[in-house]
Amino acid sequence: MLPDPSLSIVTTHILGVRVDATSYAQATGLVRTWAEAGESRTVCIANVHMLMTAYDDAAFRSVLQAADLVTPDGMPLVWTLRLMGYKDQGRVYGPTLTVKLLPRLAEAGIPVGFMGSSPDVIDKLQSRIKREYPRIKLGFTCSPPFRAMTSQEDKAIVEAINQSGIRVLFVGLGCPKQELWMHAHRGKVNAVMLGVGAAFDYLAGIKPQAPLWIQRIGMEWFYRLISEPRRLWKRYLVYNPRFMVAVIWELLNRKFASKR
Repeated sequence: MLPDPSLSIVTTHILGVRVDATSYAQATGLVRTWAEAGESRTVCIANVHMLMTAYDDAAFRSVLQAADLVTPDGMPLVWTLRLMGYKDQGRVYGPTLTVKLLPRLAEAGIPVGFMGSSPDVIDKLQSRIKREYPRIKLGFTCSPPFRAMTSQEDKAIVEAINQSGIRVLFVGLGCPKQELWMHAHRGKVNAVMLGVGAAFDYLAGIKPQAPLWIQRIGMEWFYRLISEPRRLWKRYLVYNPRFMVAVIWELLNRKFASKR
């Protein structure tokens, strides 16, 4: 069988950090294809915080470079990709990607699991998924300790994941913890791993999600900031301005270089 050309990944870089020019259709197609083949893969969902963390940290940058897919989650990344020539680029947002994936995985009979957040969030998330996707095979849930896991705890979780038979694992440990965990367990966990961050809280109804119109104009960061100022002020008030200045400089350099 010839490979499906629609699943060919177009990889580019913003500030030297990998971001793929992809879509919901391609991302869901890739995850389903990898899951059906029983492959161990990693999917990172990049926003400004993740990109700037990788920009500052070469080791974390290599984690994203080694991922199987890096989607543009944040609107600033989407706008940057459009300015780089990917005119039709849209957002591939973690919570929405999760919601788009679940019915496709249920239809294909692909078992899924969720790891991260608190026991209360996991319980509420599990209840909603069973209610809204009754055909889904939910084979594994886990709320690991917020502290660093011991090697024995980690080994026990990996064994439980693999024994459950799931083929897609949604990971909600937050950036960069979830990306580092997925990278370290690629080839050990027999599933496609997606780092979906705050998707657990949104889908469980624990935290309010920004209205769609706020997401579309790229102001979700402000909505989240006023919701959780003490936790998120550094992420948005430090990383966002640095990103804007660095990206403008990079785009100007590209423009002048192309005229030489």
